[in-house]
Amino acid sequence: MLLLAQGSKVWPRLSRLKPQVLPRTLGGEALGMRARALSGQGLPQGPKLRTRLLITALFGAGLGWAWLAAKAEKEQRRQQQRTEALRQAAVGRGDFSLLDHRGKPRCKADFRGQWVLMYFGFTHCPDICPDELEKLVQVVQQLEADPSLPLVQPIFITVDPERDDVAAMARYVQDFHPRLLGLTGSAEQVAQVSQSYRVYYSAGPKDEDQDYIVDHSIAIYLLSPDGLFTDYYGRSRSAEQIANSVKQHMGTFHSILS
Repeated sequence: MLLLAQGSKVWPRLSRLKPQVLPRTLGGEALGMRARALSGQGLPQGPKLRTRLLITALFGAGLGWAWLAAKAEKEQRRQQQRTEALRQAAVGRGDFSLLDHRGKPRCKADFRGQWVLMYFGFTHCPDICPDELEKLVQVVQQLEADPSLPLVQPIFITVDPERDDVAAMARYVQDFHPRLLGLTGSAEQVAQVSQSYRVYYSAGPKDEDQDYIVDHSIAIYLLSPDGLFTDYYGRSRSAEQIANSVKQHMGTFHSILS
């Protein structure tokens, strides 16, 4: 009875309370959005999506091409500036008169019309000269592998004329490349061509066996078909880097003699 009496008092208050309304985001609207997302409604599909992706890809490709073109143009300008600076250095001016490893007289005019890679060293060199000549040969072989490129003439000039006569040069060059040309001459002739290309060399003291080492500059020289000094490459440059540089010079070469 007590419970019925209390219930009659509480019921009118409960009847006046409004039913609680659930937030829309937790009700049908949220479920509707999920349903549309799962069904794909509201998302770009079909031709529109493919068109947007195509436009994005073309835009990215255009930016990439523009960057590569700007980089190539910058590298070409840098190469031209370097070439002009080297020409103004007046390296390799004048002629030379030497003997090749077959005993035939040679001068710079004999190589006109050819690209030339030239290295100064000596046949008794224990390690550096063989390494640099091997690198030079690798460059020549890489360029030979491209039939669209002209042949490059490799040349080895001694800075030790006392020991490197024609016979010694012939024995030495045959171990590297069939087209490697060895050049030697008198002490005066070697001094003249070395001075022309600004090559330093100095023979050290002789030991008890009369053997000695020649200290000398280490660089590979590139001459254009005009016979002009075009570039040089130190020991830090790899064969691949040198080959790429020679290709660039070939691509931008314009004779100033014709």
